[in-house]
Amino acid sequence: IDVFLARSLLEKLYLFQYPIRPASMTYDDVTHLSAKIKPKQQKVELEMAIDTLNPNYCRSKGEQIALNVDGTCTDETSTYSSKLMDKQTFCSSQAASNVSRYAAAVYKKGELHLTPLHGILQLRPSFTYLDKADAKHREREAANEGGDSSQDEAEDDVKQITVRFSRPETEQARQRRVQSYEFLQKRQAEEHWVHLHYYGLKDSRSEHERQYLFSQGHGLAENTELIKSPSEYLMMLMPPSIEEDNDKPVAPSNVLSMAQLRTLPLADQIKILMKNVKVMPFANLMSLMGSGTDSTAVLRCIQQVAMLVQGNWVVKSDVLYPKDTSSPHSGVPAEVLCRGRDFVMWKFTQDRWVVRKEVAAVTKLCPEDVKDFLEHMSVARINKGWEFMLPYDEDFVKKHPDIVQRQHMLWMGIQAKLEKVYNLLKEHLTPKRQEAQSAHPLLVSGEQRVNMAKAKVKQNYGQLEKDFQKQKAELKSNETSAKMDVSNIRIKEEPVSDEEAMDTSAYEGMNNGITNGLHAEEDSTDSLNGHLPGGCIDRVAQELKAFVSSTFKKQFVLTLSELKRLFNLHLASLPPGHTLFSGISDKMLQDMVLDTGCKQILVPFPPQTAASPDELKVYALWEAGDTYDQHRQVLLEIFSKNYRVRRNVIQNQLSQECGEDLNKQEVDRVLKVSFCSGVGLMQLK
Repeated sequence: IDVFLARSLLEKLYLFQYPIRPASMTYDDVTHLSAKIKPKQQKVELEMAIDTLNPNYCRSKGEQIALNVDGTCTDETSTYSSKLMDKQTFCSSQAASNVSRYAAAVYKKGELHLTPLHGILQLRPSFTYLDKADAKHREREAANEGGDSSQDEAEDDVKQITVRFSRPETEQARQRRVQSYEFLQKRQAEEHWVHLHYYGLKDSRSEHERQYLFSQGHGLAENTELIKSPSEYLMMLMPPSIEEDNDKPVAPSNVLSMAQLRTLPLADQIKILMKNVKVMPFANLMSLMGSGTDSTAVLRCIQQVAMLVQGNWVVKSDVLYPKDTSSPHSGVPAEVLCRGRDFVMWKFTQDRWVVRKEVAAVTKLCPEDVKDFLEHMSVARINKGWEFMLPYDEDFVKKHPDIVQRQHMLWMGIQAKLEKVYNLLKEHLTPKRQEAQSAHPLLVSGEQRVNMAKAKVKQNYGQLEKDFQKQKAELKSNETSAKMDVSNIRIKEEPVSDEEAMDTSAYEGMNNGITNGLHAEEDSTDSLNGHLPGGCIDRVAQELKAFVSSTFKKQFVLTLSELKRLFNLHLASLPPGHTLFSGISDKMLQDMVLDTGCKQILVPFPPQTAASPDELKVYALWEAGDTYDQHRQVLLEIFSKNYRVRRNVIQNQLSQECGEDLNKQEVDRVLKVSFCSGVGLMQLK
């Protein structure tokens, strides 16, 4: 059967569902006297004639109802002019809120024509005539009771009136009033009725309108909605249920779902995160992004919604206070709030501390707004002021100098605008000294103590250097008697430029790349506090030699980088105050390696290698006192000529030098015993 979609009566066709009628009353027996509709509400009211001559009609009941409604008098306002209930009113109600799945179908000559329904209305009898009868009854009772004198009527006419002025309606009260049943009924009553003309079933106009139920064009262009693939047609018949989405619990407004966040574009993700967090280091932001996110794209997006303050990103003011908004505390417009918050951010680019009174005096904003600004990016300290909540991110500043420079130029422009708006004085533009701000802190962390000590050493370096040279000159006279047999042991000798500094970042608070804060000469045995006792130097040498010997007996081949890593782990296992904490330089460690019977293997690495200088320095134990010493020496000689060697070349060389015919298993055993450390410099493939 071919199916066609008729469009002529689209959004005009309604289905009326009438009440069940007696079997003796056919459709032709019913006559529509009048009809009217309210289009917006889709409400219809029909007045239909009742066949009073039908044997099923009770005439006495009809007369009684007419008498109760209209009384004995008949005029134009009477509901039943014939003194008989000869008509009935039907009012409609919507049978379904969504009728998009329903259509009227007409079958003709092997074709099925469908017209979508615009509404389905159920007609029910209206009993408003009973309300009219009650009103008539109350009027008659009032007339029967009216026996009062004219004086009483005069007194009743005089009444005291109390005048009241209505209060201004709040927004919440207005919403409650709009949603009330009384208001909705009033709105519905205000819509005017549109009177309709009813055409009977056999009327020529009805015959003409019925032709619109058939599709006017049978071409494919007129019925593109019905040309669907089987899967699309099945989806239209059985659409997916959306109940699961409605049943999902709604998260609180202050809770951010990372799963939902990662479905958004990258720029929106960063904007939402910064708007919620306010202040964030770049490393933390990258950890919140999905795996595989390009850091360059993140940097490009973060600069659109945040500014760099002390190496950390702080959300821009216009993101928190969009245009056409105002302060919830004072009602100040968003433009003034952004200007005040920019001043606070700029102050934190100059110093770690900001005083609330100073901000309020410059911006002229209420204390609540100023407190909001400070709470976004700082923490209050008792008797100190407000300190920026995150430490200075030195790593980001070193890795991205171009972004730091660009942000600095932006802050210079913001500073120029703030100077014009607030007429800033010189004392506002000049940052206060760090010493004055950080004097006598109530709570000082270990990291802050180390930073303070470093700053103090740098300031007093010149005086300390003079004192050191003076002490060195005084001790030269006693050098012969005080010199111990430690020709191979030296106190840490580091240049000021940290070019070959040992990677002991975990202990920089104790070592900091210098010995007790001073740099010593290579042949010096002095410290900041004077000459180290000979017994102390001897103990340091013994401890260091024991560590190097035990390490190379376990792993015969090591790079300097791997050896330093193992030494740091060894230091971490030692108790506080151990002699090795006095400061061990890279040169001292390398000299001790050579003194314990190890040799440096000059492996010819390729020039384009990405390895660090410490990874290119290879040390190996030359004689371990076992049966594989000769084999190990042959292998080291081979790798001193080439950094990558094939297994068959190693097997042939071992057979020639050692005079033994070694098979594959024996060669593997020699390689495993000789290079058991598994360092990444000798890759045997």
